[in-house]
Amino acid sequence: MFKQFQEALNSGQLQDIIASTVGQILIALIAVILLIVVLAIGGKSNKMKTKELVYCSMAIAIAMVLSQIKLVKLPQGGSITPFSMLFIVLIGYWFGVTKGIICGVAYGFFQLAIGGWVVHPIQLLLDYPLAFGALGLAGVFKNSSNGLLKGLVLGAGGRFFFHFITGIVFFASYAKEVGFDTVPYSFAYNISYIAGEVFLTILILIIPAVGSAMNQIKARATA
Repeated sequence: MFKQFQEALNSGQLQDIIASTVGQILIALIAVILLIVVLAIGGKSNKMKTKELVYCSMAIAIAMVLSQIKLVKLPQGGSITPFSMLFIVLIGYWFGVTKGIICGVAYGFFQLAIGGWVVHPIQLLLDYPLAFGALGLAGVFKNSSNGLLKGLVLGAGGRFFFHFITGIVFFASYAKEVGFDTVPYSFAYNISYIAGEVFLTILILIIPAVGSAMNQIKARATA
């Protein structure tokens, strides 16, 4: 295991380092530390802090499982999953922007650990911790009417922004291969799967029974 990691370091290839067993463990540890931070900045009582950590951990775990189910998978990364983004958005909707972003960043590191594709350190930051951390912006609407729907759109929009930038800067060669300009290609590519999943999620959330259940879960999470 350590020999593999040393060989990856010697190669100087960031993807090899991340894909190594030690690299994956280190990235997962970063994500766990971020969850501990959530515990540290949780509610005033230890009971509330523990409850928040439990809800955040459960939401991330569910999102991780759902993210492995690809309803539609695009060739250069990105996929429509059965509502995996929703469970990260929910953290912001339950506990606010700060905790939502921190948990989103942690989720991004978990995604990186289990199969991320990296070509540059800046692209790593944009496509994983920053893109998924943006889902926590849903917390802006935690106390608004239809706040979950608004938060979903805002969080997904934030995620799209970071993927859009990396598409322009780091993956322009794919656009050239198919004869498109970089900017419209990156826009169309990334909006296709993000908007697709948002659309499916909204269809579910507007069902009265689902909306009522989400409100009940929020009430329990924040009580």
